[in-house]
Amino acid sequence: MMPVLSEQARGTVSLVGAGPGDLELLTLRAWRRLQMAEVLVYDNLVGPGIVDLAPPQAQRLYVGKAAGNHTLPQDEICQLLVRLAQQGRRVVRLKGGDPFVFGRGGEEMDRLLQHQIPVEIVPGITAALGAAASFGFPLTHRDHAQSCVFVTGHQKDHKVELNWPALAQSGQTVVIYMGVTGLETIASRLQSAGLPGNTPAALVYKATWPQEAIFPTRLCDLASTAERYGVKPPSLLVIGSVVSLAQAWSIRSHPS
Repeated sequence: MMPVLSEQARGTVSLVGAGPGDLELLTLRAWRRLQMAEVLVYDNLVGPGIVDLAPPQAQRLYVGKAAGNHTLPQDEICQLLVRLAQQGRRVVRLKGGDPFVFGRGGEEMDRLLQHQIPVEIVPGITAALGAAASFGFPLTHRDHAQSCVFVTGHQKDHKVELNWPALAQSGQTVVIYMGVTGLETIASRLQSAGLPGNTPAALVYKATWPQEAIFPTRLCDLASTAERYGVKPPSLLVIGSVVSLAQAWSIRSHPS
């Protein structure tokens, strides 16, 4: 009969949000957990320098996912976390943005809890907030948007099936994560649901990273804008009149 492992022997897993990219946007709790890590399991969208905050002796395991290229399938990542924790190790699962905002943190938490492994969630600044701060467009504004909706443009079956009538409402900001490969469908379905084609929109590439960039456009021109400028993942799609405020921010913040 196998002995029952103590909580300490089972180890622990911290699902840590690394924020949108900029090292200085990491939370204090995230920094502390990194300092304590014995194993660091990290993603593709973790900003430069953040992995280096873990102790030099900590084991580093890269399990990043890029578009069409997954180092490990999600189920295997979950199994890896369970196995490491069962070895009695302090594991930090480091994810870009926030673990619970399109980060599959919920799936990993469920698997760990099924094995009675203690799990801690450390929130991080999600990419939409980083983009808004970097380029000066508020996600809500009394004159523009009374609500804000985050959705994913990449679903399990690789289709883009969303609640288009809900997303086409006026007076709101829509932020679509992982939507670059479906821009034509997104723009077409939103216009069919009643959102005007001239609605301001923007593609934001790697907000808060050194190579960040914003490409203002209109809903009807999303696909052609992405093609013209070679916009690739990881990029956010922001739709709504708040995007029009980004130009004024650029002029004020970066005087010639």
